[in-house]
Amino acid sequence: QVQLVESGGGLVQAGGSLGLSCAASGGAFGNYYMGWFRQAPGKEREFVAVITSSAYKYYAASVKGRFTISRDNAKNTAYLQMNSLKPEDTAVYYCAANRRGSGSYALAPSYDYWGQGTQVTVSS
Repeated sequence: QVQLVESGGGLVQAGGSLGLSCAASGGAFGNYYMGWFRQAPGKEREFVAVITSSAYKYYAASVKGRFTISRDNAKNTAYLQMNSLKPEDTAVYYCAANRRGSGSYALAPSYDYWGQGTQVTVSS
């Protein structure tokens, strides 16, 4: 069973930066697509970014140019560096793993495993 554990959330002022980590255990991490999603209160979970097993990266339009996704297969860890944060980035951030390396990377049902989430709050 694959387990994902996020860390690095917190409170930051608008314009600031935060880095999130997602440590994976129990599976073939290097073969997985690793995605980040977020969910704000009263809203649906939305796609943020994904990095494929070949390290191709895709971003939601709302975060492109501000967020950077990366992975370290030796450490079984995915990262999300968030810069120029805005109050509208406030949400619980989840990492997710797609073990098949296929499917629509922007859709939550394409992912097989999820972390517990970490809160990111951006104050204005």
